[in-house]
Amino acid sequence: MLQDKYSFAEVRELQKMPLELKIGLAKEVLTEVFKLSRHNIAIAFSGGKDSQVVADLIERFFPEEHKRVYLIFGNTGIEFPESLKFARKYGKQHYGDRFRETKLTKLDEDELRYEFARELIQEIESEGKLDEILKPDGKLKGQKALVEAAKRRGYALNKQNCFFRGHTKSFAYCIEQYGAPLLGKATSKLDAHRINIECFLKYSKTDSEKDELKEYYEILRECKFSQHCCKLLKKEPSERMQAELDVDVIIKGLMASESRTRLTSFSTRGHIFASHRPHIKDGAFYHCSPISVWTDDDVWEYIHKFNLEYSPLYDIEYTSEDGTVQKIKRNGCIMCGTDLQFKDNHLSILRQTHPKAWDSCMNHFGYGEQLHKLFTIKKNKNILNAYTDNGTRARMIERFNGVQNLLSARPCVYDEFGELVDISGTGLENEYDAEIAVLESGQLMLL
Repeated sequence: MLQDKYSFAEVRELQKMPLELKIGLAKEVLTEVFKLSRHNIAIAFSGGKDSQVVADLIERFFPEEHKRVYLIFGNTGIEFPESLKFARKYGKQHYGDRFRETKLTKLDEDELRYEFARELIQEIESEGKLDEILKPDGKLKGQKALVEAAKRRGYALNKQNCFFRGHTKSFAYCIEQYGAPLLGKATSKLDAHRINIECFLKYSKTDSEKDELKEYYEILRECKFSQHCCKLLKKEPSERMQAELDVDVIIKGLMASESRTRLTSFSTRGHIFASHRPHIKDGAFYHCSPISVWTDDDVWEYIHKFNLEYSPLYDIEYTSEDGTVQKIKRNGCIMCGTDLQFKDNHLSILRQTHPKAWDSCMNHFGYGEQLHKLFTIKKNKNILNAYTDNGTRARMIERFNGVQNLLSARPCVYDEFGELVDISGTGLENEYDAEIAVLESGQLMLL
């Protein structure tokens, strides 16, 4: 019997079940969600093992329903090459013309490029005319106000200082206008343009008695980072395609064992939960996670049981911090840095497995500079490992201007990753352009 909610203890018991019972439960979930659909059904496919198992469950055990299910591959433009190639191969072989690949969205309006916007604001400040671009509370009025201010001053807008309407919201665009995807998603949940955040920090009242917020402001002032790329490269293109295909059920390969957030989500929502989408006018839009109580071991047991071909990404080896040889465990965007504060974080592994991509992150996209700033503030050696050559003591010392600076690095009292910072009432929760949606909640994960 499926439940809407589960206690953590109940989840743990379900996770202990043998694979055959978990397959049976997944089939029960899928049977129920097929009944709920009034339009079309799609699988959110990444080319990774978890979403592949979901795709196989439907093809293997629901052959009739399989004929009408779409497989939507969210191509962010920064996929692992191994996963990209496998996703296209698998999708075409198993789902044919129902395999669809998302495309990046484009800008609706012109906006100034980050560095030019900074220079323009400095010019406007020197003129004493900040009220042209700032609201009474010191927040930026938005990109439109900046564009108009530039035109009033006779600047010719071109590709060197402006992203014009129709420009593709690529990863490079995200890095320039918002920042690199560093630290956890909840930490950098503010998805306003970086120039908006800088105006807020400089011109709005940001005083707070909370030590957590003081440190957050310090990091925000020094470091340019954002998770907005996830929204622009993955979420928006996928939801647009779901609307185009008239999808009212999206099936995902999410597992409660992956993180505390996903455990909580499953415990409070169950395998299937309803939401709303503008393109569905006659009822709910459903989210379904049929393998929520599975573990990585279950996924691999299933893959081997049915002799499934899987992405070669998972066979690539690296040497972990403890010296043991490991294989890549997670698929995802190749340049993601959300797990920086953990051992064997994504970027430290990428340095070994895909050195050209790592070099591009550090040098072309500027990760190295931002990670140096983060380490200077946080003193977290896992951040250091993400952007230094493993074991090269001399280079580490050089980067930190001598042995004394390196040895005097103090541990930070806020190194705990899981603490929450309440930003309600600080002004940060509303720091957005008018055309950008506000935060979904009033909290951020502390760095």
